[in-house]
Amino acid sequence: MIDHEHFIRQTLKLARKGIGKTATNPLVGAILVKVENGEGRIIAKGYHTGYGKPHAEVEVIRRAKRMGVTDFSNAILYVNLEPCCHHGKTPPCTDLIIQEKIPHVVFGTPDPFKAVSGKGAAQLTAAGIKVEYGFLENVCIEVNKIFFKHIRTQLPWVTLKFAQSLDGKIATASGDSKWISCESSRRYVHQLRTEYDAVLVGAQTVIKDNPQLNVRLTKGRDPKRIIVDGRLRIPLTANVISDKKASNTIILTAKNSNRKKIDQLRKKGVHVYEFPANKFKIDLKAALKKILKEEKIASIFAEGGSLMHGELLKSKLADDVIVFIAPKIIGSGIPSVTGELTKTIGKAVKLKLSSVKPIDADIVIQARIVP
Repeated sequence: MIDHEHFIRQTLKLARKGIGKTATNPLVGAILVKVENGEGRIIAKGYHTGYGKPHAEVEVIRRAKRMGVTDFSNAILYVNLEPCCHHGKTPPCTDLIIQEKIPHVVFGTPDPFKAVSGKGAAQLTAAGIKVEYGFLENVCIEVNKIFFKHIRTQLPWVTLKFAQSLDGKIATASGDSKWISCESSRRYVHQLRTEYDAVLVGAQTVIKDNPQLNVRLTKGRDPKRIIVDGRLRIPLTANVISDKKASNTIILTAKNSNRKKIDQLRKKGVHVYEFPANKFKIDLKAALKKILKEEKIASIFAEGGSLMHGELLKSKLADDVIVFIAPKIIGSGIPSVTGELTKTIGKAVKLKLSSVKPIDADIVIQARIVP
């Protein structure tokens, strides 16, 4: 008997290869399995390699054909997400599946996108194809948590990251913060940056630290750089503006900020978005919806500072946290989160632990924010 969960698990491994590359598209892996004497043998594998590129179903069929397979009459197509049935940047995958006469399709979870949800399965069934789904569904949804969130809320997935001392400080009282975490932790942060569409910081972090917010300690693509700067205070000489990748920088500012400076930034290639503001404080929810739509930013790695972390938590825009805890005690200093989030312990932001692991001398905690 064919173990559907086994092959769906393989599609998830393939899907994860697309992390950080698919923007607003989902992570999808596909496997073609030939059935012989009640057992399955993998013919070909494929996955969605990037935004605007062929979907996983197209990739796996093309690979099978390159290997000389033209008869799919005894094949099962496995995918972790329901095959699409609408015209987007690419044609519907259901049309290709029907055209190639694949008789059996098994997928992990329905697609939440209204143009597909249930319709892909229905179209395949109407064509006489056997369709089964609901295998490892929770795992399939978790792998595509970014996609599911922005489809349902029109907001990007936001991860808060901070490196702190054992007593919860990200810097000393004088502002010194280099380096709280160890070198291995910093290398891991750069790896994480490659997996997100953008890194986000507040203006004060840029003014104080002049970070590059790129990937240097590992291989991988640079994320876009988002600076929340209501008063447009950051200098034109800042690394995120003056380096060769200024076009990778996005500034979110107030509509009544310095018009001349906005023009100067745009001439450098910086993307500047203006929003209504209350005393130069912009609506972060509206801003994140805007850049998701305009810049295809579906995931954000928020690296500070403490005020920004506080605002994202207060606005209920953050989804999870990654905390690097160094075996150091600072005493008086800057806390990892600033702002009054609650007046009582009972209403504090609650977290559900995902993982706890050591990285050299540091401890890394990853936790999901409980809605």
